[in-house]
Amino acid sequence: MGFLVVLAQRTLYGVLLLLAVLVLNFTMINLAPGDVVDTIAADMGGASAELVAQIRAEYGLDQPVIVQLGNYIWRVFQFDLGQSYFYNRPVTEMIFERLPATLLLVFSAQIFALVVGILLGVFAAQRPNGILSHIVTLFALFGYAAPVFWTGILLLIAFSLKIPLFPVAGMRDVTVEGFFPQALSVAHHLVLPMLTLGSIFIALYSRLCRASMLEVLGSDYVRTAKAKGLSPRDVTMKHALKNALPPVVTLAGLQFSAVISGAVLVETVFSWPGLGQLALTSILARDTPTILGILFFSALVVIVGNLLTDLVLRLIDPRVRGKA
Repeated sequence: MGFLVVLAQRTLYGVLLLLAVLVLNFTMINLAPGDVVDTIAADMGGASAELVAQIRAEYGLDQPVIVQLGNYIWRVFQFDLGQSYFYNRPVTEMIFERLPATLLLVFSAQIFALVVGILLGVFAAQRPNGILSHIVTLFALFGYAAPVFWTGILLLIAFSLKIPLFPVAGMRDVTVEGFFPQALSVAHHLVLPMLTLGSIFIALYSRLCRASMLEVLGSDYVRTAKAKGLSPRDVTMKHALKNALPPVVTLAGLQFSAVISGAVLVETVFSWPGLGQLALTSILARDTPTILGILFFSALVVIVGNLLTDLVLRLIDPRVRGKA
């Protein structure tokens, strides 16, 4: 029952936060100069004041901002994100077409970064002054300092152009048919974008896991476990690692928004057909409904990711299970 109460509380907080994000996004976009009417007029080579007023009335942009905000929130509650000005298609339909590609990239990069980062941190903590520990430190500094788009370009040059092991762009080979061949093609195309997006987070997780492991390995109960004659592997995996994981899991949840924002750059570099490319095109076209829809789903993914992180933390750390 306690778990269900916490889940209900976190869900309610998430809904309220999502509502606040809707209001903030709409307000900020409407405060920015220019709108889609300016883009349409520019594409037409100019337009008269009467035609501009007619286009604004057609899109409902002549109404007060507070009325537009109320109509937008009401439509969102009805699962209607409006019609794209640029693509002339329902925003929800376009987002659901591209959302799976973005989620695949984001979750695969996050899982990859967590697994590799934790393993590197555990190995480095075994010998704090060893060569591996110094290598992990250097790798962490490089991964954290390198811009994600620069890392992606380097990987493209190295493993797509110089050594053609992976595709240059896209999500899959369109000539491949059948479920399993297509799945293998997607996995093949996913490798470089996943490595690019996960590189900076591997650096963060490995450094934090190393520091957390060093702290836990010096605790009294670990020394007691060693005194009982447990093997180093049992001490590390059964006693130390379990208590060193909560800070890493917490950081993974807090970094979820950074993963989403990083995915936009990675999708642009690798021509990955996700929300990042759609967002870039919509921003250039000042397609407000599409931009708001992408921001809404991005916020939703971040909130759900943080909720799952909180629940996972309660499962692996008994100390926080009874806390609200």
